Amino acid sequence: MSYTPSRPVGYGCLILSMSMVGAYVALTKPLAAMLPVFLLAWLRFGIGAIAMLRWLKKPADEKPLSTQSRWLVFLESFLGNFLFTLCMITGVSMTNAVSAGVIMSSIPAVVAVMSWVFLKEKISLRVWGAVACGAIGIGLLSLAKDHHGAAAAASHGQYAWLGNVLVFCAVLCEAAYAVIGKKLTAVLTPKRISAVINLWGLLLMTPMGLYTALQFDFVSVPANIWLLLVFYALAASVWTVWLWMTGLKVVPAARAGVFTVMLPISAAVVGVLALGESLSALQATAFAVALAGMFLATLPGRSSSEKLPLH
Repeated sequence: MSYTPSRPVGYGCLILSMSMVGAYVALTKPLAAMLPVFLLAWLRFGIGAIAMLRWLKKPADEKPLSTQSRWLVFLESFLGNFLFTLCMITGVSMTNAVSAGVIMSSIPAVVAVMSWVFLKEKISLRVWGAVACGAIGIGLLSLAKDHHGAAAAASHGQYAWLGNVLVFCAVLCEAAYAVIGKKLTAVLTPKRISAVINLWGLLLMTPMGLYTALQFDFVSVPANIWLLLVFYALAASVWTVWLWMTGLKVVPAARAGVFTVMLPISAAVVGVLALGESLSALQATAFAVALAGMFLATLPGRSSSEKLPLH
Protein backbone atom coordinates (compact mmCIF):
# COMPACT_ATOMS: atom_id res chain seq x y z
CA MET A 1 0.00 0.00 0.00
CA SER A 2 1.20 3.52 -0.80
CA TYR A 3 1.90 6.03 1.94
CA THR A 4 -0.65 8.81 2.38
CA PRO A 5 0.74 11.75 4.37
CA SER A 6 -1.21 14.10 6.61
CA ARG A 7 -2.13 17.54 5.27
CA PRO A 8 0.70 19.36 7.18
CA VAL A 9 3.24 16.80 5.96
CA GLY A 10 1.89 17.31 2.43
CA TYR A 11 2.46 21.06 2.74
CA GLY A 12 6.01 20.40 3.93
CA CYS A 13 6.67 18.13 0.94
CA LEU A 14 5.48 20.81 -1.49
CA ILE A 15 7.59 23.53 0.17
CA LEU A 16 10.74 21.37 0.16
CA SER A 17 10.14 20.25 -3.43
CA MET A 18 9.85 23.77 -4.84
CA SER A 19 12.80 25.01 -2.75
CA MET A 20 14.99 22.30 -4.24
CA VAL A 21 13.74 23.02 -7.78
CA GLY A 22 14.68 26.67 -7.36
CA ALA A 23 18.12 25.69 -6.05
CA TYR A 24 18.93 23.38 -8.94
CA VAL A 25 17.56 25.86 -11.49
CA ALA A 26 20.24 28.28 -10.29
CA LEU A 27 22.96 25.63 -9.98
CA THR A 28 22.53 24.46 -13.59
CA LYS A 29 24.38 27.61 -14.66
CA PRO A 30 27.87 26.35 -13.62
CA LEU A 31 26.95 22.86 -14.84
CA ALA A 32 25.91 24.15 -18.28
CA ALA A 33 29.18 26.08 -18.49
CA MET A 34 31.17 22.82 -18.22
CA LEU A 35 28.89 20.23 -19.85
CA PRO A 36 26.96 20.35 -23.16
CA VAL A 37 23.21 20.66 -22.63
CA PHE A 38 22.25 17.28 -24.12
CA LEU A 39 25.01 15.47 -22.23
CA LEU A 40 24.04 17.17 -18.98
CA ALA A 41 20.38 16.23 -19.40
CA TRP A 42 21.23 12.64 -20.40
CA LEU A 43 23.51 12.15 -17.39
CA ARG A 44 20.80 13.59 -15.14
CA PHE A 45 18.22 11.04 -16.31
CA GLY A 46 20.79 8.22 -16.23
CA ILE A 47 21.78 8.89 -12.62
CA GLY A 48 18.10 9.22 -11.71
CA ALA A 49 17.28 5.89 -13.38
CA ILE A 50 19.98 4.08 -11.39
CA ALA A 51 18.77 5.68 -8.14
CA MET A 52 15.15 4.65 -8.79
CA LEU A 53 15.57 1.09 -10.11
CA ARG A 54 13.57 -0.35 -7.18
CA TRP A 55 10.77 2.17 -7.74
CA LEU A 56 10.05 0.81 -11.23
CA LYS A 57 8.53 -2.38 -9.84
CA LYS A 58 4.75 -2.40 -10.17
CA PRO A 59 2.96 -2.63 -6.78
CA ALA A 60 0.60 -5.56 -6.34
CA ASP A 61 -2.39 -3.25 -5.77
CA GLU A 62 -1.79 -1.06 -8.84
CA LYS A 63 -4.59 -1.32 -11.40
CA PRO A 64 -3.84 -1.60 -15.13
CA LEU A 65 -3.44 1.82 -16.73
CA SER A 66 -5.94 3.03 -19.29
CA THR A 67 -4.77 4.28 -22.68
CA GLN A 68 -5.42 7.85 -21.52
CA SER A 69 -3.32 7.35 -18.38
CA ARG A 70 -0.45 5.90 -20.43
CA TRP A 71 -0.48 8.99 -22.67
CA LEU A 72 -0.57 11.23 -19.61
CA VAL A 73 2.52 9.47 -18.22
CA PHE A 74 4.33 10.07 -21.52
CA LEU A 75 3.26 13.73 -21.67
CA GLU A 76 4.26 14.22 -18.04
CA SER A 77 7.78 13.11 -18.92
CA PHE A 78 7.99 14.77 -22.35
CA LEU A 79 6.85 18.17 -21.09
CA GLY A 80 7.88 18.09 -17.43
CA ASN A 81 11.22 16.26 -17.84
CA PHE A 82 12.48 16.34 -21.43
CA LEU A 83 11.42 19.78 -22.71
CA PHE A 84 11.58 21.45 -19.28
CA THR A 85 15.18 20.28 -18.82
CA LEU A 86 16.31 21.46 -22.27
CA CYS A 87 14.59 24.84 -22.00
CA MET A 88 15.66 25.45 -18.42
CA ILE A 89 19.33 24.46 -18.79
CA THR A 90 19.75 26.36 -22.07
CA GLY A 91 17.80 29.36 -20.80
CA VAL A 92 19.68 29.71 -17.51
CA SER A 93 23.00 29.42 -19.36
CA MET A 94 22.03 32.50 -21.44
CA THR A 95 20.54 34.65 -18.67
CA ASN A 96 21.10 34.80 -14.89
CA ALA A 97 19.56 32.92 -11.97
CA VAL A 98 17.81 36.00 -10.56
CA SER A 99 16.05 36.74 -13.86
CA ALA A 100 15.15 33.07 -14.21
CA GLY A 101 13.64 33.14 -10.71
CA VAL A 102 11.41 36.11 -11.55
CA ILE A 103 10.17 34.47 -14.75
CA MET A 104 9.56 31.17 -12.96
CA SER A 105 7.37 33.01 -10.45
CA SER A 106 4.67 33.19 -13.14
CA ILE A 107 4.02 29.43 -12.81
CA PRO A 108 0.84 29.68 -10.67
CA ALA A 109 -0.77 32.14 -13.10
CA VAL A 110 0.16 29.92 -16.06
CA VAL A 111 -1.31 26.90 -14.27
CA ALA A 112 -4.55 28.86 -13.81
CA VAL A 113 -4.69 29.79 -17.49
CA MET A 114 -4.02 26.18 -18.55
CA SER A 115 -6.81 25.04 -16.27
CA TRP A 116 -9.15 27.52 -17.99
CA VAL A 117 -8.09 26.48 -21.51
CA PHE A 118 -7.77 22.70 -21.13
CA LEU A 119 -9.95 21.87 -18.12
CA LYS A 120 -12.65 24.54 -18.70
CA GLU A 121 -12.18 26.05 -15.25
CA LYS A 122 -13.59 29.50 -14.50
CA ILE A 123 -10.93 32.19 -13.98
CA SER A 124 -11.64 35.09 -11.62
CA LEU A 125 -10.60 38.70 -12.09
CA ARG A 126 -8.03 38.12 -9.36
CA VAL A 127 -6.27 35.50 -11.47
CA TRP A 128 -6.35 37.69 -14.58
CA GLY A 129 -4.71 40.34 -12.38
CA ALA A 130 -2.05 37.79 -11.48
CA VAL A 131 -1.38 37.12 -15.17
CA ALA A 132 -0.97 40.87 -15.69
CA CYS A 133 1.47 41.06 -12.75
CA GLY A 134 3.54 38.28 -14.29
CA ALA A 135 3.67 40.11 -17.62
CA ILE A 136 4.68 43.38 -15.92
CA GLY A 137 7.39 41.61 -13.92
CA ILE A 138 8.87 40.04 -17.04
CA GLY A 139 8.64 43.41 -18.82
CA LEU A 140 10.59 45.09 -16.01
CA LEU A 141 13.31 42.46 -16.45
CA SER A 142 13.96 43.64 -20.00
CA LEU A 143 14.39 47.18 -18.66
CA ALA A 144 16.68 45.90 -15.92
CA LYS A 145 18.96 44.39 -18.56
CA ASP A 146 19.44 47.79 -20.15
CA HIS A 147 20.48 49.29 -16.80
CA HIS A 148 23.16 46.70 -16.07
CA GLY A 149 25.70 48.32 -18.38
CA ALA A 150 28.62 46.86 -20.26
CA ALA A 151 29.64 44.43 -17.52
CA ALA A 152 26.31 42.62 -17.67
CA ALA A 153 26.38 42.60 -21.45
CA ALA A 154 29.77 40.93 -21.40
CA SER A 155 28.62 38.48 -18.74
CA HIS A 156 25.33 37.36 -20.27
CA GLY A 157 25.82 38.26 -23.94
CA GLN A 158 23.39 39.64 -26.45
CA TYR A 159 21.16 36.57 -26.20
CA ALA A 160 19.92 37.13 -22.64
CA TRP A 161 16.46 37.83 -24.09
CA LEU A 162 16.47 34.38 -25.72
CA GLY A 163 17.47 32.85 -22.39
CA ASN A 164 14.48 34.55 -20.76
CA VAL A 165 12.17 33.22 -23.51
CA LEU A 166 13.48 29.68 -22.99
CA VAL A 167 13.00 29.96 -19.23
CA PHE A 168 9.39 31.00 -19.87
CA CYS A 169 9.00 27.96 -22.12
CA ALA A 170 10.19 25.94 -19.13
CA VAL A 171 7.43 27.66 -17.11
CA LEU A 172 4.85 26.39 -19.63
CA CYS A 173 6.27 22.88 -19.30
CA GLU A 174 6.25 23.06 -15.49
CA ALA A 175 2.63 24.25 -15.49
CA ALA A 176 1.59 21.35 -17.72
CA TYR A 177 3.52 19.04 -15.38
CA ALA A 178 1.49 20.33 -12.42
CA VAL A 179 -1.85 19.88 -14.20
CA ILE A 180 -1.10 16.36 -15.45
CA GLY A 181 0.56 15.31 -12.18
CA LYS A 182 -2.62 15.86 -10.18
CA LYS A 183 -4.45 13.38 -12.41
CA LEU A 184 -1.66 10.80 -12.27
CA THR A 185 -1.63 10.69 -8.45
CA ALA A 186 -5.09 9.10 -8.65
CA VAL A 187 -3.77 6.03 -10.51
CA LEU A 188 -0.05 5.73 -9.62
CA THR A 189 2.05 6.07 -6.47
CA PRO A 190 4.51 9.01 -6.25
CA LYS A 191 7.47 6.62 -6.48
CA ARG A 192 6.13 4.93 -9.62
CA ILE A 193 5.39 8.29 -11.25
CA SER A 194 8.91 9.51 -10.45
CA ALA A 195 10.60 6.39 -11.81
CA VAL A 196 8.50 5.94 -14.96
CA ILE A 197 8.60 9.54 -16.18
CA ASN A 198 12.38 9.64 -15.53
CA LEU A 199 12.81 6.48 -17.61
CA TRP A 200 10.88 8.09 -20.46
CA GLY A 201 13.12 11.13 -20.16
CA LEU A 202 16.22 8.91 -20.39
CA LEU A 203 14.89 7.18 -23.52
CA LEU A 204 14.04 10.49 -25.20
CA MET A 205 17.42 12.03 -24.39
CA THR A 206 19.65 9.01 -25.17
CA PRO A 207 20.20 9.56 -28.94
CA MET A 208 21.39 13.17 -28.52
CA GLY A 209 23.13 12.51 -25.20
CA LEU A 210 25.07 9.49 -26.49
CA TYR A 211 26.14 11.36 -29.64
CA THR A 212 27.44 14.26 -27.52
CA ALA A 213 29.17 11.91 -25.06
CA LEU A 214 31.19 10.21 -27.80
CA GLN A 215 32.80 13.56 -28.67
CA PHE A 216 33.24 14.95 -25.15
CA ASP A 217 36.43 15.07 -23.06
CA PHE A 218 35.24 13.88 -19.66
CA VAL A 219 38.70 14.28 -18.09
CA SER A 220 38.46 18.07 -18.49
CA VAL A 221 35.60 18.27 -15.97
CA PRO A 222 36.75 18.99 -12.37
CA ALA A 223 35.62 16.83 -9.44
CA ASN A 224 33.41 19.52 -7.88
CA ILE A 225 31.33 19.70 -11.07
CA TRP A 226 30.74 15.93 -10.96
CA LEU A 227 29.58 16.21 -7.35
CA LEU A 228 27.26 19.06 -8.31
CA LEU A 229 25.94 16.93 -11.19
CA VAL A 230 25.06 14.07 -8.81
CA PHE A 231 23.18 16.47 -6.52
CA TYR A 232 21.38 18.03 -9.52
CA ALA A 233 20.39 14.62 -10.92
CA LEU A 234 19.07 13.29 -7.61
CA ALA A 235 17.26 16.55 -6.82
CA ALA A 236 15.70 16.99 -10.27
CA SER A 237 14.83 13.37 -11.08
CA VAL A 238 14.20 11.79 -7.68
CA TRP A 239 13.66 14.02 -4.64
CA THR A 240 11.65 16.93 -6.06
CA VAL A 241 9.32 14.74 -8.15
CA TRP A 242 8.61 12.33 -5.29
CA LEU A 243 8.04 15.18 -2.82
CA TRP A 244 5.72 17.06 -5.19
CA MET A 245 3.63 13.99 -6.06
CA THR A 246 3.43 13.00 -2.39
CA GLY A 247 2.14 16.47 -1.50
CA LEU A 248 -0.39 16.42 -4.34
CA LYS A 249 -1.96 13.26 -2.89
CA VAL A 250 -3.45 15.27 -0.01
CA VAL A 251 -3.31 18.93 -1.09
CA PRO A 252 -5.80 20.37 -3.62
CA ALA A 253 -3.98 21.41 -6.78
CA ALA A 254 -5.23 24.99 -6.47
CA ARG A 255 -3.61 25.31 -3.05
CA ALA A 256 -0.48 23.44 -4.12
CA GLY A 257 0.24 26.28 -6.54
CA VAL A 258 0.94 28.70 -3.69
CA PHE A 259 4.00 26.70 -2.70
CA THR A 260 5.70 27.41 -6.02
CA VAL A 261 6.55 30.74 -4.36
CA MET A 262 9.57 28.85 -3.00
CA LEU A 263 10.94 28.19 -6.50
CA PRO A 264 11.83 31.76 -7.56
CA ILE A 265 12.84 32.72 -4.01
CA SER A 266 15.23 29.77 -3.80
CA ALA A 267 16.64 30.39 -7.31
CA ALA A 268 17.28 34.06 -6.54
CA VAL A 269 18.86 33.33 -3.14
CA VAL A 270 21.21 30.73 -4.61
CA GLY A 271 22.04 33.08 -7.49
CA VAL A 272 22.99 35.91 -5.12
CA LEU A 273 24.67 33.90 -2.33
CA ALA A 274 26.32 31.02 -4.19
CA LEU A 275 26.90 32.37 -7.70
CA GLY A 276 27.84 35.94 -6.78
CA GLU A 277 25.02 37.55 -8.79
CA SER A 278 23.68 40.97 -7.83
CA LEU A 279 20.07 42.00 -7.27
CA SER A 280 19.42 45.44 -8.74
CA ALA A 281 16.60 47.68 -7.54
CA LEU A 282 14.73 47.20 -10.81
CA GLN A 283 15.09 43.41 -10.62
CA ALA A 284 13.89 43.52 -7.01
CA THR A 285 10.83 45.49 -8.15
CA ALA A 286 10.16 42.98 -10.93
CA PHE A 287 10.53 40.19 -8.39
CA ALA A 288 8.05 41.85 -6.00
CA VAL A 289 5.48 42.39 -8.78
CA ALA A 290 5.80 38.76 -9.90
CA LEU A 291 5.41 37.54 -6.31
CA ALA A 292 2.29 39.68 -5.93
CA GLY A 293 0.90 38.00 -9.02
CA MET A 294 1.72 34.61 -7.55
CA PHE A 295 -0.26 35.30 -4.40
CA LEU A 296 -3.16 36.68 -6.43
CA ALA A 297 -3.24 33.49 -8.49
CA THR A 298 -3.11 31.09 -5.56
CA LEU A 299 -5.20 32.66 -2.80
CA PRO A 300 -8.42 30.61 -2.50
CA GLY A 301 -11.73 32.25 -3.24
CA ARG A 302 -14.43 32.64 -0.61
CA SER A 303 -16.59 29.84 -1.89
CA SER A 304 -14.11 27.59 -3.65
CA SER A 305 -11.21 27.16 -1.29
CA GLU A 306 -11.67 23.40 -1.09
CA LYS A 307 -12.29 22.69 -4.76
CA LEU A 308 -9.84 20.61 -6.78
CA PRO A 309 -9.89 22.49 -10.10
CA LEU A 310 -7.11 20.49 -11.70
CA HIS A 311 -8.82 17.09 -11.51
